[in-house]
Amino acid sequence: MQKLSKESLITQYNQGRRNFQRVDLNQMDLFDLKLPEIDFSYSDLREIYLPYGDLTNAILIEAQLEKAQLSNSKLLQINLQGANLRGANLSRSNLRYADLRGANLTGANLNGADLRWANLTDANLAQANLQRANLKETILTRAQLQGANCFRAQAADLQEAYVDGNTINSEGYRMNSQE
Repeated sequence: MQKLSKESLITQYNQGRRNFQRVDLNQMDLFDLKLPEIDFSYSDLREIYLPYGDLTNAILIEAQLEKAQLSNSKLLQINLQGANLRGANLSRSNLRYADLRGANLTGANLNGADLRWANLTDANLAQANLQRANLKETILTRAQLQGANCFRAQAADLQEAYVDGNTINSEGYRMNSQE
């Protein structure tokens, strides 16, 4: 895996390079950086600091984003299939049409996130904070929502998701376990 500096990343991106697969940007401060259509697939982005960033149409298949700071970011149509977002902060981020199939969002903060039309099939959202998230037309087929907090989430249809007695629905009540 290639370690890149912030300056090298920005220079190469501005020169037209979009393929940054398998790069190491672990703990890098990329505050407010605009990188639409970038490909960070299989990259190490753990604890990356990118609030207010723009990763519209980016590809981050199986990227490591554990504890990443992505609050208030523009993540429209992002591909995060199989990505590890365990403990990531995605609060108030725009994730409309995002592909999060099979992603690990255990303990992630999605408070106020816009997940309209996002695909979370087979995603792990156990212990995730989905308070006030917009879940209109969000696909939650086989999503793991055990212990997740969906209080005041908009249009939260949890019928095809796996919940337990610790899952809090949009009205603030604990759910009944599904077999």
